Amino acid sequence: MSNISIGRFRGGFCVYWRDEVGRRRRHSLEARTRTEAEAEAIEVYRRESARSEPRGATVSEIWEAYVKDLGDRPAGVTMGYTGKAVLQHFGAHTPANIDKDLCLAYRATRLEQGKSDGTVHTELGHLRMALSWAVKTKVIEEAPAIWRPAKPETDKRILDKVEMRALVEATRAPHTRLAVILLLGTAARVGAILDLTWDRIDFEAGSINLRLPDSRTRKGRAIVPMSGMTRAALSSAKEAALTDYVIEHGAKPVKKVRKGILAAVERAKLGHVRIHDLRHTAAVTMLSEGVPLEMVSQCLGHSNTAITFKTYARYLPQHMQQAVDVLDFMDIRTAS
Repeated sequence: MSNISIGRFRGGFCVYWRDEVGRRRRHSLEARTRTEAEAEAIEVYRRESARSEPRGATVSEIWEAYVKDLGDRPAGVTMGYTGKAVLQHFGAHTPANIDKDLCLAYRATRLEQGKSDGTVHTELGHLRMALSWAVKTKVIEEAPAIWRPAKPETDKRILDKVEMRALVEATRAPHTRLAVILLLGTAARVGAILDLTWDRIDFEAGSINLRLPDSRTRKGRAIVPMSGMTRAALSSAKEAALTDYVIEHGAKPVKKVRKGILAAVERAKLGHVRIHDLRHTAAVTMLSEGVPLEMVSQCLGHSNTAITFKTYARYLPQHMQQAVDVLDFMDIRTAS
Protein backbone atom coordinates (compact mmCIF):
# COMPACT_ATOMS: atom_id res chain seq x y z
CA MET A 1 0.00 0.00 0.00
CA SER A 2 1.47 3.35 -1.04
CA ASN A 3 0.19 5.26 2.01
CA ILE A 4 2.11 3.20 4.57
CA SER A 5 5.85 2.76 5.16
CA ILE A 6 7.83 0.16 7.09
CA GLY A 7 10.80 1.07 9.21
CA ARG A 8 13.02 -0.20 12.02
CA PHE A 9 12.02 0.37 15.63
CA ARG A 10 13.77 -0.88 18.78
CA GLY A 11 15.41 -3.78 17.01
CA GLY A 12 12.26 -4.82 15.18
CA PHE A 13 9.93 -3.41 12.57
CA CYS A 14 7.23 -0.75 12.65
CA VAL A 15 4.64 0.63 10.28
CA TYR A 16 3.91 4.36 10.00
CA TRP A 17 1.61 6.61 7.98
CA ARG A 18 -0.09 10.01 8.00
CA ASP A 19 -3.67 10.06 9.26
CA GLU A 20 -6.55 12.15 7.87
CA VAL A 21 -5.28 15.38 9.46
CA GLY A 22 -1.60 14.84 8.66
CA ARG A 23 -0.42 13.44 12.00
CA ARG A 24 2.28 10.77 11.87
CA ARG A 25 0.99 7.45 13.23
CA ARG A 26 3.35 4.60 14.16
CA HIS A 27 2.80 1.05 15.43
CA SER A 28 5.41 -1.57 16.32
CA LEU A 29 5.11 -4.93 14.59
CA GLU A 30 5.67 -8.48 15.90
CA ALA A 31 7.22 -9.61 12.61
CA ARG A 32 10.88 -10.56 12.55
CA THR A 33 11.45 -10.49 8.78
CA ARG A 34 10.74 -7.84 6.17
CA THR A 35 8.29 -10.06 4.33
CA GLU A 36 6.32 -10.79 7.49
CA ALA A 37 6.38 -7.10 8.39
CA GLU A 38 4.87 -6.10 5.03
CA ALA A 39 1.89 -8.41 5.52
CA GLU A 40 1.37 -7.48 9.17
CA ALA A 41 1.67 -3.76 8.40
CA ILE A 42 -1.33 -3.85 6.07
CA GLU A 43 -3.44 -5.58 8.73
CA VAL A 44 -2.41 -3.04 11.40
CA TYR A 45 -3.07 -0.10 9.12
CA ARG A 46 -6.55 -1.33 8.17
CA ARG A 47 -7.43 -2.13 11.79
CA GLU A 48 -6.31 1.25 13.16
CA SER A 49 -7.89 3.20 10.29
CA ALA A 50 -11.21 1.44 10.84
CA ARG A 51 -11.11 2.41 14.52
CA SER A 52 -10.66 6.08 13.74
CA GLU A 53 -13.21 6.36 10.94
CA PRO A 54 -16.41 6.50 13.02
CA ARG A 55 -15.12 9.35 15.19
CA GLY A 56 -13.60 11.41 12.43
CA ALA A 57 -11.30 14.39 12.78
CA THR A 58 -12.09 16.91 15.48
CA VAL A 59 -12.13 20.65 14.93
CA SER A 60 -8.90 20.94 16.93
CA GLU A 61 -7.16 18.45 14.65
CA ILE A 62 -8.45 20.14 11.51
CA TRP A 63 -7.54 23.62 12.80
CA GLU A 64 -4.01 22.51 13.69
CA ALA A 65 -3.51 20.90 10.29
CA TYR A 66 -4.86 23.96 8.46
CA VAL A 67 -2.64 26.39 10.36
CA LYS A 68 0.32 24.13 9.61
CA ASP A 69 -0.63 24.14 5.94
CA LEU A 70 -0.80 27.96 5.94
CA GLY A 71 2.74 28.14 7.25
CA ASP A 72 3.99 31.71 7.68
CA ARG A 73 1.11 33.30 5.78
CA PRO A 74 -0.62 36.14 7.68
CA ALA A 75 -3.83 34.11 8.03
CA GLY A 76 -1.93 31.35 9.80
CA VAL A 77 -0.43 33.79 12.28
CA THR A 78 -3.83 35.37 12.96
CA MET A 79 -5.49 32.00 13.48
CA GLY A 80 -2.93 31.23 16.12
CA TYR A 81 -4.65 33.93 18.18
CA THR A 82 -8.30 33.37 17.23
CA GLY A 83 -7.89 29.64 17.79
CA LYS A 84 -7.52 30.14 21.54
CA ALA A 85 -11.19 31.06 21.86
CA VAL A 86 -12.60 29.02 18.98
CA LEU A 87 -11.00 25.72 20.01
CA GLN A 88 -12.02 26.10 23.63
CA HIS A 89 -15.65 26.00 22.47
CA PHE A 90 -15.55 23.87 19.29
CA GLY A 91 -12.25 21.97 19.56
CA ALA A 92 -13.52 18.64 20.89
CA HIS A 93 -16.42 18.50 18.41
CA THR A 94 -16.37 16.81 15.04
CA PRO A 95 -17.64 19.04 12.20
CA ALA A 96 -20.85 17.00 11.95
CA ASN A 97 -21.81 18.13 15.48
CA ILE A 98 -21.66 21.85 14.71
CA ASP A 99 -25.01 23.58 14.21
CA LYS A 100 -26.51 27.05 14.61
CA ASP A 101 -27.24 26.55 18.30
CA LEU A 102 -23.58 25.77 19.00
CA CYS A 103 -22.54 28.90 17.10
CA LEU A 104 -25.12 31.02 18.98
CA ALA A 105 -23.80 29.67 22.27
CA TYR A 106 -20.28 30.66 21.21
CA ARG A 107 -21.45 34.16 20.40
CA ALA A 108 -23.17 34.48 23.81
CA THR A 109 -19.99 33.37 25.57
CA ARG A 110 -17.80 35.84 23.68
CA LEU A 111 -20.21 38.73 24.28
CA GLU A 112 -20.15 37.93 28.01
CA GLN A 113 -16.35 38.13 27.79
CA GLY A 114 -16.65 41.66 26.45
CA LYS A 115 -15.99 40.87 22.79
CA SER A 116 -17.94 42.47 19.93
CA ASP A 117 -20.03 40.92 17.18
CA GLY A 118 -17.28 41.99 14.80
CA THR A 119 -14.79 39.80 16.68
CA VAL A 120 -17.22 36.87 16.73
CA HIS A 121 -17.84 37.32 13.00
CA THR A 122 -14.10 37.09 12.33
CA GLU A 123 -13.51 34.11 14.63
CA LEU A 124 -16.37 32.07 13.19
CA GLY A 125 -15.14 33.05 9.74
CA HIS A 126 -11.81 31.41 10.55
CA LEU A 127 -13.68 28.28 11.65
CA ARG A 128 -15.49 28.28 8.31
CA MET A 129 -12.17 28.65 6.47
CA ALA A 130 -10.63 25.69 8.33
CA LEU A 131 -13.59 23.42 7.59
CA SER A 132 -13.69 24.46 3.93
CA TRP A 133 -10.01 23.56 3.69
CA ALA A 134 -10.80 20.18 5.27
CA VAL A 135 -13.32 19.50 2.50
CA LYS A 136 -10.87 20.52 -0.24
CA THR A 137 -8.17 18.25 1.20
CA LYS A 138 -10.70 15.40 1.66
CA VAL A 139 -10.30 15.28 5.44
CA ILE A 140 -14.11 15.51 5.68
CA GLU A 141 -16.78 15.01 3.04
CA GLU A 142 -18.72 18.21 3.69
CA ALA A 143 -18.55 21.22 5.97
CA PRO A 144 -21.44 22.26 8.19
CA ALA A 145 -23.09 25.66 7.78
CA ILE A 146 -21.37 28.06 10.19
CA TRP A 147 -23.78 30.69 11.47
CA ARG A 148 -22.22 34.12 12.02
CA PRO A 149 -23.62 37.42 13.26
CA ALA A 150 -23.83 40.11 10.61
CA LYS A 151 -20.60 41.98 10.13
CA PRO A 152 -21.12 45.40 11.75
CA GLU A 153 -20.56 48.50 9.67
CA THR A 154 -17.41 50.25 10.83
CA ASP A 155 -17.36 54.01 11.29
CA LYS A 156 -14.71 54.85 8.73
CA ARG A 157 -12.75 58.05 9.29
CA ILE A 158 -12.09 59.72 5.93
CA LEU A 159 -9.38 62.39 5.94
CA ASP A 160 -9.55 65.38 3.64
CA LYS A 161 -6.47 66.59 1.75
CA VAL A 162 -5.51 69.13 4.43
CA GLU A 163 -5.65 66.41 7.08
CA MET A 164 -3.63 64.03 4.90
CA ARG A 165 -0.86 66.61 4.54
CA ALA A 166 -0.99 67.33 8.26
CA LEU A 167 -0.57 63.62 9.03
CA VAL A 168 2.48 63.28 6.78
CA GLU A 169 4.07 66.41 8.25
CA ALA A 170 3.43 65.18 11.79
CA THR A 171 5.20 61.85 11.15
CA ARG A 172 8.71 62.02 12.54
CA ALA A 173 10.60 58.80 11.77
CA PRO A 174 11.60 58.56 8.07
CA HIS A 175 10.42 54.96 7.72
CA THR A 176 7.03 55.79 9.25
CA ARG A 177 6.68 58.86 7.03
CA LEU A 178 7.41 56.74 3.95
CA ALA A 179 4.83 54.17 5.11
CA VAL A 180 2.16 56.87 5.50
CA ILE A 181 2.91 58.30 2.04
CA LEU A 182 2.64 54.86 0.47
CA LEU A 183 -0.55 54.00 2.35
CA LEU A 184 -2.21 57.20 1.14
CA GLY A 185 -0.61 57.08 -2.31
CA THR A 186 -1.40 53.45 -3.19
CA ALA A 187 -4.55 52.61 -1.17
CA ALA A 188 -2.71 49.50 0.03
CA ARG A 189 -3.13 47.61 3.27
CA VAL A 190 -0.38 48.13 5.82
CA GLY A 191 0.76 44.50 5.46
CA ALA A 192 1.36 45.01 1.74
CA ILE A 193 3.47 48.09 2.42
CA LEU A 194 5.60 46.35 5.05
CA ASP A 195 6.11 43.34 2.73
CA LEU A 196 7.18 45.55 -0.18
CA THR A 197 10.71 44.95 -1.49
CA TRP A 198 12.80 47.04 -3.87
CA ASP A 199 12.75 44.41 -6.62
CA ARG A 200 9.02 45.16 -7.01
CA ILE A 201 9.59 48.90 -7.45
CA ASP A 202 10.00 49.74 -11.14
CA PHE A 203 11.09 53.35 -11.51
CA GLU A 204 11.38 53.06 -15.28
CA ALA A 205 7.80 51.83 -15.69
CA GLY A 206 6.62 53.94 -12.77
CA SER A 207 4.89 51.04 -11.02
CA ILE A 208 4.67 49.54 -7.54
CA ASN A 209 3.97 45.79 -7.42
CA LEU A 210 2.25 45.06 -4.12
CA ARG A 211 1.74 41.40 -4.95
CA LEU A 212 3.73 38.61 -3.34
CA PRO A 213 5.16 36.02 -5.74
CA ASP A 214 4.16 33.09 -3.50
CA SER A 215 0.61 34.33 -2.74
CA ARG A 216 1.16 34.14 1.01
CA THR A 217 -1.95 36.21 1.69
CA ARG A 218 -5.55 35.64 0.64
CA LYS A 219 -6.14 39.40 0.55
CA GLY A 220 -6.05 40.88 -2.93
CA ARG A 221 -3.09 43.07 -3.86
CA ALA A 222 -2.51 45.21 -6.90
CA ILE A 223 0.15 46.66 -9.18
CA VAL A 224 -0.34 50.42 -8.98
CA PRO A 225 1.30 53.34 -10.80
CA MET A 226 3.48 55.82 -8.94
CA SER A 227 2.16 59.28 -8.30
CA GLY A 228 4.57 62.20 -8.16
CA MET A 229 4.38 62.01 -4.36
CA THR A 230 5.17 58.30 -4.10
CA ARG A 231 7.94 58.49 -6.74
CA ALA A 232 9.73 61.28 -4.89
CA ALA A 233 9.45 59.50 -1.54
CA LEU A 234 10.64 56.18 -2.97
CA SER A 235 13.55 57.78 -4.85
CA SER A 236 14.87 59.37 -1.66
CA ALA A 237 14.43 56.14 0.31
CA LYS A 238 16.18 54.07 -2.37
CA GLU A 239 19.33 56.17 -2.11
CA ALA A 240 19.60 55.40 1.61
CA ALA A 241 18.39 51.76 1.45
CA LEU A 242 20.37 49.20 3.46
CA THR A 243 18.06 46.18 3.01
CA ASP A 244 15.84 44.66 0.34
CA TYR A 245 12.76 46.06 2.10
CA VAL A 246 11.30 49.44 1.24
CA ILE A 247 10.20 50.10 4.83
CA GLU A 248 13.29 49.59 6.96
CA HIS A 249 14.79 50.95 10.15
CA GLY A 250 18.21 50.30 11.63
CA ALA A 251 19.16 48.15 8.61
CA LYS A 252 16.28 45.78 9.34
CA PRO A 253 12.79 45.35 7.84
CA VAL A 254 10.03 46.92 9.92
CA LYS A 255 7.27 44.66 11.25
CA LYS A 256 4.94 47.30 12.70
CA VAL A 257 4.30 51.02 12.18
CA ARG A 258 1.13 51.34 14.22
CA LYS A 259 2.72 53.14 17.17
CA GLY A 260 4.47 55.73 14.99
CA ILE A 261 1.40 56.45 12.86
CA LEU A 262 -0.96 56.81 15.82
CA ALA A 263 1.56 59.16 17.47
CA ALA A 264 1.50 61.28 14.30
CA VAL A 265 -2.31 61.24 14.33
CA GLU A 266 -2.24 62.57 17.86
CA ARG A 267 0.33 65.29 17.04
CA ALA A 268 -1.75 66.36 14.04
CA LYS A 269 -4.85 66.48 16.28
CA LEU A 270 -6.92 64.43 13.84
CA GLY A 271 -9.04 62.66 16.43
CA HIS A 272 -9.81 58.96 16.13
CA VAL A 273 -8.05 57.53 13.06
CA ARG A 274 -7.19 53.87 12.53
CA ILE A 275 -4.36 52.81 10.22
CA HIS A 276 -6.83 51.07 7.90
CA ASP A 277 -8.67 54.40 7.56
CA LEU A 278 -5.79 55.56 5.36
CA ARG A 279 -6.78 52.93 2.80
CA HIS A 280 -10.41 54.04 3.07
CA THR A 281 -9.31 57.65 2.69
CA ALA A 282 -7.40 56.87 -0.50
CA ALA A 283 -10.35 54.97 -1.98
CA VAL A 284 -12.97 57.61 -1.17
CA THR A 285 -10.67 60.40 -2.38
CA MET A 286 -10.27 58.72 -5.77
CA LEU A 287 -14.00 58.11 -6.13
CA SER A 288 -14.94 61.62 -5.05
CA GLU A 289 -12.58 63.03 -7.69
CA GLY A 290 -14.44 61.09 -10.37
CA VAL A 291 -12.09 58.14 -10.84
CA PRO A 292 -14.20 55.28 -12.29
CA LEU A 293 -15.23 52.57 -9.84
CA GLU A 294 -13.51 49.90 -11.95
CA MET A 295 -10.13 51.66 -11.69
CA VAL A 296 -10.46 52.21 -7.95
CA SER A 297 -11.39 48.55 -7.51
CA GLN A 298 -8.20 47.56 -9.35
CA CYS A 299 -6.06 49.80 -7.14
CA LEU A 300 -7.62 48.26 -4.04
CA GLY A 301 -6.95 44.73 -5.28
CA HIS A 302 -10.62 43.78 -5.01
CA SER A 303 -11.69 40.67 -6.89
CA ASN A 304 -14.71 42.49 -8.35
CA THR A 305 -16.32 45.93 -8.36
CA ALA A 306 -19.26 44.73 -6.26
CA ILE A 307 -16.96 44.63 -3.22
CA THR A 308 -15.79 48.19 -3.87
CA PHE A 309 -19.33 49.47 -4.38
CA LYS A 310 -20.63 47.75 -1.23
CA THR A 311 -17.79 49.20 0.85
CA TYR A 312 -17.78 52.80 -0.38
CA ALA A 313 -21.03 53.70 -2.12
CA ARG A 314 -22.63 55.08 1.04
CA TYR A 315 -19.88 57.70 1.29
CA LEU A 316 -20.64 59.09 -2.13
CA PRO A 317 -24.32 60.08 -2.36
CA GLN A 318 -23.38 62.78 -4.89
CA HIS A 319 -22.83 60.01 -7.44
CA MET A 320 -26.59 59.48 -7.45
CA GLN A 321 -27.30 63.13 -8.21
CA GLN A 322 -27.82 62.59 -11.94
CA ALA A 323 -30.32 59.84 -11.19
CA VAL A 324 -32.48 61.87 -8.81
CA ASP A 325 -32.31 64.98 -11.00
CA VAL A 326 -34.60 63.13 -13.41
CA LEU A 327 -37.22 63.16 -10.65
CA ASP A 328 -37.20 66.95 -10.29
CA PHE A 329 -40.73 67.79 -11.49
CA MET A 330 -41.24 71.21 -9.88
CA ASP A 331 -40.34 73.07 -13.08
CA ILE A 332 -43.07 71.32 -15.09
CA ARG A 333 -45.49 73.83 -16.60
CA THR A 334 -49.05 72.87 -17.37
CA ALA A 335 -50.28 73.60 -20.91
CA SER A 336 -52.64 76.59 -21.25
